[in-house]
Amino acid sequence: MSNKILFVEDEEDLTLIVADTLRGQGYEVVTAVDGVVGLEKFKTEAADIVVADVMMPKMDGFTMAKEIRKLSPTVPLLFLTAKSTIDDVEQGFEIGANDYLKKPFELRELIVRIKALLRRYGNNRTEDIRFAIGAYTFNVTTQTLSFGDKETELSHFEAKILERLATNIGKTVDASELMIAVWQRDEQSNRNSLHGYIHKLRRALRHDPSISIINQRGFGYMLTIK
Repeated sequence: MSNKILFVEDEEDLTLIVADTLRGQGYEVVTAVDGVVGLEKFKTEAADIVVADVMMPKMDGFTMAKEIRKLSPTVPLLFLTAKSTIDDVEQGFEIGANDYLKKPFELRELIVRIKALLRRYGNNRTEDIRFAIGAYTFNVTTQTLSFGDKETELSHFEAKILERLATNIGKTVDASELMIAVWQRDEQSNRNSLHGYIHKLRRALRHDPSISIINQRGFGYMLTIK
C-alpha cells in the first residue's frame, strides 16, 4: 500500500505540479486549498504525512497544524514557507513540525525530505535511531535524552545539533555545517542562536562529567567523551 500525503497549498498551479509529481513517485495524494479544508480532510481521510504551506487563507498552516497535532501526535508535518526569520521557523517547530522547506524549492528536494520523514516518523518506521553519549542515551526519533530513569525532551533545534555532533564524536563539526543542517543557511543571527543551543545542550548533558562540547573557536564545535 502506498503512503498517503495530504498536501495543503493555496497556489493552484503549484498544487497541480507537486501532486502530479508525487503521484508519479507512487504516492497517494490528497490536496486541500486552505487550512480549513486541510483539517477536514485529515479528519475524514487521514494521511501518513502532511505537507502544508504556512500562509493560507481562512486558516494558516500553523493553526491547522495545532489542530492536527491534537488528533495525531505522531504524523509527520512538513511546512513550506516563504518566511525567512528564525522566529517563524521556531514557531513551526514549537507547534510540532518535523521539518520545513523554503519556497521556492526543488521538487527533488521535497521528495527527499518526504521520504526521510516517512522513514523516521511514519508508520513504516521499524526502530528508533539512538546514540550512546557517555551515560546518556539520545533518541533522535523521539528527540529525547535519557540519563538513568530521567528523560529530557529536547527542542527540535537541540536535537538536530546534537545528532550532528553525536554522528561526529571526537571530530570538529564546522559551525557553518551545523547552521545549514538546522536552519538551511549561515547567517550571523544563526550563529548567535547556535551558541545559545550549544549552551542548553551542555546543561542537558551536565550529569556526566566525561562529556564535553568544546568550542573550537573560529571553526565549530566538538562533542568529546573522556
